[in-house]
Amino acid sequence: MPTPDPGLCARCVSGRTVRGARTTFWRCERATTDPGFPRYPTLPVLECRGYEPRDVAIEART
Repeated sequence: MPTPDPGLCARCVSGRTVRGARTTFWRCERATTDPGFPRYPTLPVLECRGYEPRDVAIEART
């Protein structure tokens, strides 16, 4: 069974993959500090108020 498109999570600094025995989940690390975010969002995530693109965040730190 193919993994569904995660949408914004794949390009967000807070998006992480969690691999299980037979599937892969996308976890939102922002949920660790802000309970307003789901720990395991329903995919695909098309809109998110906490979305922060990885490449922009990396450029801002350098």
